[in-house]
Amino acid sequence: MPGLPAVAAGRPVVVVGSLNMDLVFRVPRMPVAGETLQGHGYVTAPGGKGANQAVACARMGCAVALIGQTGQDGYGDALCASLRANGVDIARVGRTAAAATGVAVILVEDQGRNRIVLAAGANGLLGAADIDAAGALIATAALLIVQLEVPLDAVLQAMRLAAAAGVPVLLNPAPAQDLPEQFWPLIDILVPNESEAALLTGLDVTDVPSACLAAARLHARGARRVLVTLSDKGVVLLDEHGARHLPARAVSAVDTTAAGDTFIGALATALCEGQTLDQAAAFGQSASALCVTRAGAQPSIPYRHELTP
Repeated sequence: MPGLPAVAAGRPVVVVGSLNMDLVFRVPRMPVAGETLQGHGYVTAPGGKGANQAVACARMGCAVALIGQTGQDGYGDALCASLRANGVDIARVGRTAAAATGVAVILVEDQGRNRIVLAAGANGLLGAADIDAAGALIATAALLIVQLEVPLDAVLQAMRLAAAAGVPVLLNPAPAQDLPEQFWPLIDILVPNESEAALLTGLDVTDVPSACLAAARLHARGARRVLVTLSDKGVVLLDEHGARHLPARAVSAVDTTAAGDTFIGALATALCEGQTLDQAAAFGQSASALCVTRAGAQPSIPYRHELTP
């Protein structure tokens, strides 16, 4: 398989995905059914997998454009302002009066683990026609990044336009759901976590050996390169050179929100700079390791100058 093209002047990474306002609660533990639990912290912060991954690319030094949608409300104003401040091109972020801006309620335990509930709002109205309107942007991209927090018809159309133009496609299959068969031949790089890999393969993905099996099964379905992220166990990579494991960096996690998005943004940036898959994955690990030591989604995403080799 050929390597990914280097980013040239005027050729950004293009992200198609969600924009959410995150409502983040710090809790000692997760509440049980019927329980009212006293939290000890609350903040609002820009989020959404698409926006997070775009910001991660930008903070790693990559030109990036986002295709998505918000409502015509205060949350949408704040999200767009934050993206502009981070250097993300938002010319193709629509503002609709038909729905409110998407929201994510995030409960973060003291140990750093989280649980997330989404209300799609305007994200759910992004359609294939919106993607077609941005077809020229996708066709001139260095790399297309997509996830599953916007409707599948929009994701699929973006992947088809990219493939037709010879633009590599990176899919982060989150939130986890079954993928239509027509997705698989279009995936150049697939980046699931343990639970997403488990849903897509039917395997119990809990460690490196099971992640290797899952990666092989996902590769057999059509994904050309597969990276299964395993949180503090590292990442399993599979490509034409076979499967291998990169251990995680040891850190004290504060909040794992946006760790996966940070990994993907750094991975994509490094690949577009011509680094190998292993080098790019290690770079992504370095970025996500710093991300989890901080609270919030976009506020936790590091800048390139903060990373250590």
